[in-house]
Order: sequence, then C-alpha cells, then structure tokens
Amino acid sequence: MTPRPFHLAFPVRDLAEARAFWGGVMGCAEGRSSDSWIDFDFYGHQIVAHCTGGATDDAGNNPVDGHGVPVPHFGIVLAMEDWEALAERLRAAGTRFEIEPYVRFKGQVGEQATMFFRDPSGNAIEMKAFADLGQLFAK
Repeated sequence: MTPRPFHLAFPVRDLAEARAFWGGVMGCAEGRSSDSWIDFDFYGHQIVAHCTGGATDDAGNNPVDGHGVPVPHFGIVLAMEDWEALAERLRAAGTRFEIEPYVRFKGQVGEQATMFFRDPSGNAIEMKAFADLGQLFAK
C-alpha cells in the first residue's frame, strides 16, 4: 500500500518562534496560516502548529539503548544523506539534542540512525534514517 500523508496538529507557545524553527531551521515550506496556527509541509506530510501560548508537557520517557526517550514524540524517516544533512543543519543552528545523533543496531537487521531534539515550544522530535528502508518493520 502506498503511504498516505499524515496530519498532525501540535501546540506551540509562539507562532513567530514556530515559523523560525519549522520554516527556517527545519526547512519546512509554509502552507496556509491564520493568527493562531500555521500549516507546514513536513516532508510531504501536513503538520499544523497551533498557538496555545504555553510550552508542552511530556507524559514521561521510556528507556531505549540507555537513553530516556521522550514521550510523546513525532518525526519522519529520511534517506540517510538527508538525515546527515539535517543533523549538521541542527548543529549549526545551535539545537540542543535530547539524544545526540547515533546509529542503532549497527551491522544488524534494522540498522537505523536516530536523533531526538525539541522545537522551541518543547515538542519532542525524532528523526530517523535506515541503512535499508525495507527493514523499517523488521524484527
């Protein structure tokens, strides 16, 4: 089945801040907007930053590979070269990583690169890339 674009609405504390991060740092094209929300093209998916005036709260975290993975989080699976370029762009922008970019399962089934960081409103984001995208759901 061909994947369909997903839609995700999430809270942000300030639209100008969201626009600078999602549009500028992340490179997401802006779509429609109003005085309370902005649509962004997140690698072909529609994400909508809704201004709530406050930062987000985590439900907690889960231990994975010795890291505390923030829950909830969202992200996308990129091609490896795009993932590497994004990691460099985030570093150049001074983004603080919750979990520094690294490769999990090196040389094993499901080898994948991952990184976790937050937008200015505190939303947790995980960006991934697989050595072989065909192993996305491999056990």
